[in-house]
Amino acid sequence: MQHAPFTALAAVYDAIMADVEYDAWADFVLTYARDAEVNVQSALDLACGTGGFTRELQHAGLTVTGLDGSPDMLKEARRRLPDVAFVEGDLRSFTLNGSFDLITCVFDSLNNLLSREDLGAAFRQMHAHLNPGGLLACDLNTRLGVRELWEGDAIEGVVTAADGAEVHYHWSHHFDPQAEVGVVQAFCRIQPEQGDMQEFVETHRERGYDPPEVQDLLRQAGFSTFEIVEYPDYADPTPDTPRLWVFARREQA
Repeated sequence: MQHAPFTALAAVYDAIMADVEYDAWADFVLTYARDAEVNVQSALDLACGTGGFTRELQHAGLTVTGLDGSPDMLKEARRRLPDVAFVEGDLRSFTLNGSFDLITCVFDSLNNLLSREDLGAAFRQMHAHLNPGGLLACDLNTRLGVRELWEGDAIEGVVTAADGAEVHYHWSHHFDPQAEVGVVQAFCRIQPEQGDMQEFVETHRERGYDPPEVQDLLRQAGFSTFEIVEYPDYADPTPDTPRLWVFARREQA
């Protein structure tokens, strides 16, 4: 059965993504913030999903708010982190009371915005919600990264969900050159310990963004100080870089 992105997948997302290195990413971000002398006490984790990266920020001692557009993903996040404030919202138009020292958006989340206009709108909202001197940290797949990652590939496996269900997954990737987007068909078959087997398919799309595009959109959003680097060594990106990390500062008042 076909489902909208990040709906049915939410219940088994953490089992499938158990090896994602959220802890290393958090260290990467917080090390940059420390070296840049950003005093980080509060953080907003955008496109937080089920709260994997949010949890690492909380463990670092920050007061964290998580925001996501999927009620299903937020349900899992609230179960995982009951003492964190989670808010449903759109990256392009969210409005929160208050601002933050650090805003994060990781794991290709911004690539789900399929136009420059949408990405620019997200950057504007991020800028508006940063404290003076605050830091935005996010990652994006480049055009090359999306094309190479998603062209004619597939991943599959079997994992056990938190409730004991056996989850078979098969995600097939391809690149649509006409639309310039990567497309993944995410198929899952869930066999609970008791009850009937369930199956679903979700279709996800990503667009890649290269450094010149990202730089232009950051400037238009109000950021005048930013760096675009590679993980994990903060090196300058090259034409062969598949994923960018962006660190952008809001000007001091």
